[in-house]
Amino acid sequence: MSTTIKFGGYQPERSVHTRAVRILGEELKKQVGSQAEFLFEPQITASGKQAADLLSMTASGELDLCYFAASYLAAQVPALGLFDLPFEVTSREKVWHKLDGGLGAKIANEVAHKTEYKVLAYWDNGFAHLTSRIGPIRKAEDCAGQKLRTMDSAVHQRIFKGLGFEPRHIDVKALPAAVADGTIDAQTNSLTNVVNFQIHKTHRYVSLTGHFHGIILLLANRKAYNSWPAPVRHALLEAVQEATTAQRRLAAEEDAECIKAFEADGVTVVPASEIDRQGMRAAVAHIVAEDAATIDPSLLAAWRM
Repeated sequence: MSTTIKFGGYQPERSVHTRAVRILGEELKKQVGSQAEFLFEPQITASGKQAADLLSMTASGELDLCYFAASYLAAQVPALGLFDLPFEVTSREKVWHKLDGGLGAKIANEVAHKTEYKVLAYWDNGFAHLTSRIGPIRKAEDCAGQKLRTMDSAVHQRIFKGLGFEPRHIDVKALPAAVADGTIDAQTNSLTNVVNFQIHKTHRYVSLTGHFHGIILLLANRKAYNSWPAPVRHALLEAVQEATTAQRRLAAEEDAECIKAFEADGVTVVPASEIDRQGMRAAVAHIVAEDAATIDPSLLAAWRM
């Protein structure tokens, strides 16, 4: 009897995440053949759903697997707040060393304890930067009064308000329209998402602030996962490992390609060397200290080592 595995996403075919899921499906088929049927819906938003619906659909069992930004679960899983401490990460390699080891295992255990999910892998959502339709952002003072789109995270909204923005949550599905019609003046995202959603066509200023390094959780409905035959579970984990290696490589390569695309299109790119990261970090230091105090000290120490 074949095991059906339903995977949902929210990004276009060219995206790093979608390409990685395609690799996952191919690898799974190589290993188990007809023992498992892998069904992938790359963009649930095309059928009228919100991107954030992926989480509830996976928790309920309507989907078996999805990927989503860790920040959306931070309210339920305090350990995920590690990824929402701004201006902490400068090296992808150090992040993966930690998350592929003991720290990642501890966080995954907390996710399993507090939610319906099993963390299968940590994927790279790129360094988050700022875009604006008004002008280049180099320092905290440049943020003042700009209406900024954020994800649905109270922590993110507090941080960006601390920088001087007027933050508001808009689902990914509505983001391109909100950018195009001027509903928002600025937004925060990885470079690949700026290109995927054509944000740079309206927001002609991209500032390489690198304030967050986004972590995408590859999630399974834990009950469904545990019900699958052992050979299918083993093959899935092997396929996840292959897809994760590819996803992280693609994410790193994508940053350079996006910069080339911006420059070719005449977008003003403010390099990291012109960003007052120290001043920005100082502007939100009190908020970061409050948020860090809610996280297990042992996890915080492991993350910051």
